[in-house]
Amino acid sequence: MKKEAAKVISIFSCKGGVGKTTTTLNLAGIYDLMGKKVLIIDLDLNSGGIAVSLNVDVKKSIYNVVDDMSNNRFKDIYDYTSKYNDNISVLPAPVDPREALKVDSSYIKFLIASAIYKYDVILIDTSHNISPISLAALDNSDNTLFMVTNDLVDLKNVRSMISIFNDTDKTNYKIVFNASKDTGKDYFSLFDIKNIIKHNIDYTIDRSFYIKNIDKYIIDGEILTLNKKIRLQKKSDVNKLTKLANSLIENKTKSERGA
Repeated sequence: MKKEAAKVISIFSCKGGVGKTTTTLNLAGIYDLMGKKVLIIDLDLNSGGIAVSLNVDVKKSIYNVVDDMSNNRFKDIYDYTSKYNDNISVLPAPVDPREALKVDSSYIKFLIASAIYKYDVILIDTSHNISPISLAALDNSDNTLFMVTNDLVDLKNVRSMISIFNDTDKTNYKIVFNASKDTGKDYFSLFDIKNIIKHNIDYTIDRSFYIKNIDKYIIDGEILTLNKKIRLQKKSDVNKLTKLANSLIENKTKSERGA
């Protein structure tokens, strides 16, 4: 068992289609290149895309973990994860949406605790719905990436969520503006966005990181940042993402803070 607790990072948004899952996978690829042992937990329970994107064979899911925990059958998190490669493993969302409804948010803390000394980094892809499951993930993360796009409805919802964060003294989050999404919308400048959400943008995924034929990589189950051709063509963007990845794991974990 590892002596140092994993860094737990949740990826969150107020709407779907902002690049949350793609960013989760790209970060996993960066940490893999660093030699880190990574667990991706897919908490987008009703429409999780991690296992599908990676062509991972799903035998057990989060539902099985929670079900076994609640019935005192749980032994080891490794019994439920699926390996993508030597460094990256996945704890998938349920394939059956009826099972998603049976996952109790009270078990998320214990689920994370069961893995925290077995991995270097735990990445949690959350749902964009403000659900007890998503809130439990945020509460038990060392850092949260809050993703936004150039969309007015999204930005107004982000502003409301930031107000909630402020009211609850939540500070361990970074606002990530994804400009690489081909939304066809370019209404607001970065200055406008900051004024709308009443918060600074901590990190921008530039338009230059847009991958035109991204469907090909999804069909092949590839992580973009692990593709040598993309790392060469998008070197500047990958380097920026690497800096973000480093900043997320340099921060102290809850256990190191004595929480």
